[in-house]
Amino acid sequence: MMQAANRDFDLNIEKVLDGWSVSHAVRELIANALDEQTLSGTDPIEIARIGQGIWSIRDFGRGLRHTHLTQNENLEKNGREGGVIGRFGVGLKDALAVLDRRGIDVRLRSAHGEISLVHQVKAGFSDVTTLHARITPPQDLAMAGTEVKITGIDDGAVEQAQGFFLRFSGDEVIETTKIGQILRRRAKASARIYVNGLAVAEEPEFAFSYNVTALTQAMRKALNRERTNVGRTAYGERVKAMLLAAASAAVVDELVQEVAMLGAGTSHEEVRIWGDVALRACQLVNARRSVVFVTAEQLVADKEMVDRAVSTVSRQPDSGI
Repeated sequence: MMQAANRDFDLNIEKVLDGWSVSHAVRELIANALDEQTLSGTDPIEIARIGQGIWSIRDFGRGLRHTHLTQNENLEKNGREGGVIGRFGVGLKDALAVLDRRGIDVRLRSAHGEISLVHQVKAGFSDVTTLHARITPPQDLAMAGTEVKITGIDDGAVEQAQGFFLRFSGDEVIETTKIGQILRRRAKASARIYVNGLAVAEEPEFAFSYNVTALTQAMRKALNRERTNVGRTAYGERVKAMLLAAASAAVVDELVQEVAMLGAGTSHEEVRIWGDVALRACQLVNARRSVVFVTAEQLVADKEMVDRAVSTVSRQPDSGI
């Protein structure tokens, strides 16, 4: 039986993303694997160091085909927006181009074929050389999923790439709402904004980190090709909506403490810029127990009145000030 010949497929990459590091490129490869796991309902992906400077990213889904390299928008992912990370097929091509430019070898294999990268003359233009995917016949027709083998990469770049994902970050979810998840902010680190589990921004003045899972149209537009440095105008309203929907003691009590720090100017931005969030937190804590809310000025100017209120409240169960 004659084996199919190798084929070279022009990736038609007009511009390599100069702002992407190696870790950003690996991030996209991991995102593709995670999305396939979600879409196909298969076993968790595996990320493993298999040698010096050699890493493997493996999913157990339906297997990559060369036609996936032609997709600009993945309609299947559009229909599962709340569960997948990416939507655009260009992310895979961008990742391959960035790694190739950095001198890092990438090979992909599945039951549908094996893909490596070569530089070839562009069809019809003998003076133009572009990046092509070389498609070779599969070696294992029974293979489940896709393996991406990366050679010549620093271990730290892979570890940094994994750190972009909520599932690998170790961040603690303290409340889940219909809009997304509120996460405990890690000590001595900026708060993070995730979209469907992928970090897209940092917020040094936020009290919590957040994972937005219900996207608005504005967010979809703002999640640009690079998926880095996404501005607060894209996700701010979603974060605010999450806080207004929150009801857990862990979140509400923290917000009330933030309100108490407003007078000293040490509160985080969730209550400093969104007055309705601060008000909602106070309403929720007041519904659970008797509370006295006073300003710093009232503690000085109306101390006798405050003392009477405190005395009255302190005699009640579950009181607070």
